[in-house]
Amino acid sequence: MKLRYFAWVRERIGKPEEDIDVPSSVTTVGELAAWLATRGEEYAYAFENPKVVRAAIDRVHVKPDAKLAGAGEIAFFPPMTGG
Repeated sequence: MKLRYFAWVRERIGKPEEDIDVPSSVTTVGELAAWLATRGEEYAYAFENPKVVRAAIDRVHVKPDAKLAGAGEIAFFPPMTGG
């Protein structure tokens, strides 16, 4: 699965994207964020407050309970503001 990271999420993890094999036990966006937080200090830092990090599946904004099945790309980013 392709993961993309934006803004301070990318800065904390230290890379803009990666391809990973997600365990079959991880079925939602929220579970994915929690699993990523266990992958190392930089991921733990990026996902330390999961209520702040937003996500999109194939460029469509989703909630943490969104299912990963069939997803080609998951993006994680901080809240955005208008301007």
